[in-house]
Amino acid sequence: MLFVHMEHFWDLLFHVTYPHQGVCALKGSSVDISSTYDSGYDEITSTLWFSPKKSARWKDELIPEDLTTDPGYAGRVEYAGEKESGRSTLRITDLREEDSAEYKFIFNTHTSGWGYSFPGTTLTVTGLQVRIKDPTNIIEGKGLCLFCESICFLQDNTSYIWYKNGQRLIRHETKYLYLKPVSSEDTGRYSCAVEGHEDLPSAEETLTVRHGPKNTSVSVSPSGGIVEASSVTLNYSSDANPPVDKYTWYKNNVTSPKASGQSYNITKNEVGAIISKLVPVNVLCKYCKSSPFSTLFYFKCDSTDIFSELKRQVL
Repeated sequence: MLFVHMEHFWDLLFHVTYPHQGVCALKGSSVDISSTYDSGYDEITSTLWFSPKKSARWKDELIPEDLTTDPGYAGRVEYAGEKESGRSTLRITDLREEDSAEYKFIFNTHTSGWGYSFPGTTLTVTGLQVRIKDPTNIIEGKGLCLFCESICFLQDNTSYIWYKNGQRLIRHETKYLYLKPVSSEDTGRYSCAVEGHEDLPSAEETLTVRHGPKNTSVSVSPSGGIVEASSVTLNYSSDANPPVDKYTWYKNNVTSPKASGQSYNITKNEVGAIISKLVPVNVLCKYCKSSPFSTLFYFKCDSTDIFSELKRQVL
């Protein structure tokens, strides 16, 4: 004679299975959670989906209540599938972070209910976030990788979209955006999205590229000949990030010129330094008829004021 323990008998006769133990979905999107079930020869009288996490809202914490009656899911839950097919799908729309939970399917027959105590499918709802490694120390000329981060693993075939200042970047379809080498032109606001969900992008992350001085210029005011014993202003400007914090004026390799000649400037910040082009300063003799003599000045800088003005009295 064959004896079968009643608990194992019901396990063989009734079952609810889930194709996925865990599902990752984007905040604001929709998700389908499916199950298959079998009641043997017993007729199914009702089916429902529920979440144990929401049991505090039930009238009786031991009796699951249908998600369609939960006010937290009002207008966002629907079921697909027929009792005869042995399949049921739970669809949740407009996903929210608080929807992250385990979801289970149960069915009731004339004699019993089934599926309450078995593991279901765990849903994790995630947003997207742009991550930049060491965002305060991005130096021009080096390599940089931006990462579109989520708190759970989206499907392998997920395609990503990258944006800079709100404009889509072409030929970037993975969760990684490589900028190699990075340049000052890459400075801007970056965000990412999953293809098919372009309306659900991440928040923007600002990328600031540090670089040494460039686009330098030196000018003389007034221009042309300058009468001896009058004043002259040498103006210097450059583009640098962080701003230039040290400037040095030179005349014919002599610091702080006091006469006509050639002037230049060396500009420096913590990232780099640059020497400006030579600029001539022509001084006219006040009490003689000789031709004007000139000198060339240049400017040397270290990064806080991008614009520097040095006013010299020509003696």
